[in-house]
Amino acid sequence: MTTDPETAPANFDDEDYPAYTMGRAAEMLGTTPGFLRSLDEAKLITPQRSEGGHRRYSRYQLRIAARARELVDNGTALEAACRIIILEDQLAEALRINSELRGPDEQQP
Repeated sequence: MTTDPETAPANFDDEDYPAYTMGRAAEMLGTTPGFLRSLDEAKLITPQRSEGGHRRYSRYQLRIAARARELVDNGTALEAACRIIILEDQLAEALRINSELRGPDEQQP
C-alpha cells in the first residue's frame, strides 16, 4: 500500500508527535525503560500519555534522551547532564532568535 504524499497524515513529519512507546524508544536508544523514566522524573522530558496511561515519546524527545545518555555514558551525573542539555537548548534558542533579529542582510562579525 502506497501513501500519497499529498494526503499523508499531518503528523508524519511532526517531530513533536508522540509516536514511540517506551519499549521502542528504549530499544532505539540502546538504553532501558528505567533510564527514560529517570529523565521524566528529572523533568528533562515529559512524554505524553496514551489513553491507557502509557508513555509515548516524540522524535524531539528521543534526541534529548540520546544526548542525556551520551553525557551519562561519559561519566556525567544525571542531574548535571539534564542541566547541560537545558543550557544547550536555551543557547540554541537564543542564537536562533538573534539570527532572526539580525535579518538576512546583516553579516556576523
